[in-house]
Amino acid sequence: MATAAQTLRADLPDHYLAPEDLVVIFKLESVETLYAWRKKRIGPPGFRVGKHIRYDPADVHAYVIQRKAADAA
Repeated sequence: MATAAQTLRADLPDHYLAPEDLVVIFKLESVETLYAWRKKRIGPPGFRVGKHIRYDPADVHAYVIQRKAADAA
């Protein structure tokens, strides 16, 4: 039987993602692209942990779903 955390996160990593992780996931040129998105308030929402920016995998997944829906419309 799956735990609540396993059910909630299903196929998502069980840790917050660093900007470098998103560079790999989205095949971006560099983390500077993510920083530019963040400054323009586009892209998946991130949050600060001290001086570091982290991304919740669920928020990244929601962003991808939202972009797919926008592109299909």
